Parts: sequence; C-alpha cells; structure tokens
Amino acid sequence: MISVSIDKTKLNVPFIQHFLKDVYWAAGRTLEEVQRTIDASVCFGIYLNREQIGFCRVITDYVVFAYVMDVFIDDAHRGKGYASILIDAMMKEPQLQEVKIWRLATSDAHFLYKKFGFTALAHPEKMMEKVIK
Repeated sequence: MISVSIDKTKLNVPFIQHFLKDVYWAAGRTLEEVQRTIDASVCFGIYLNREQIGFCRVITDYVVFAYVMDVFIDDAHRGKGYASILIDAMMKEPQLQEVKIWRLATSDAHFLYKKFGFTALAHPEKMMEKVIK
C-alpha cells in the first residue's frame, strides 16, 4: 500500500540524509542540516507498506510563494509512478491551496513537473540568485 504524509514524526531523517548526501543538489548535507531544513519546511514522505521510499519539501509563506526542494524516490522504487503520486499529493495539500507562485529547479525531471503545470520561467532575466559556497 502506498501513502503520502505530511507528518514529520513519520519521516526517516537518516534515510533522507543518506540519499541527499550523494546527489548533485545536496551533496555533503549533514544529518543536522537535513533536520534543520525539515524543521523549516512543509515536508512530504511517501511510504510503501509504511517504509519510507521518497521525500519532498516545500518552503512557503502559504499565500504568495512556494519553492519545491529535495524531491526524490529511492533508486529501488523508481519507474513505478511514485514520484507522480508524491507531487500530486503536494499540489493537493490543503494548506498550500492559496499559493500563487510555485518554483523549483531541476536538471533532469522536467517531464515530471510538466505534468503538474510547471513550465520554464516566463522572464528568467528578472530572476537573480546569490550562491554562497
């Protein structure tokens, strides 16, 4: 049975950190850093028979803006539609229904997010960033 929950007490933080520490967007993130990001976000765990198989989180003000981060499905469970189930649950989460602007960054999953209405930025020239290494 597959389920998605926003209950942070169900999250397997070591599992999340173990996955994130080796991916390009979160390489080297410590257990303590992962916990801090969870504490400051709306988090979604996806579970197969109560075992966590994936995760995503949303940074938001609940009205104007939401940023999707750290989306993953464990390698052993990819290709079965679980990422779509996870993103669908995220987009339907009642506390996020007033959000007007959703953003995310991805290098390799455009096909997934397009199914949920995400597109390339209309005006990327207006966007700026500051990255501290």
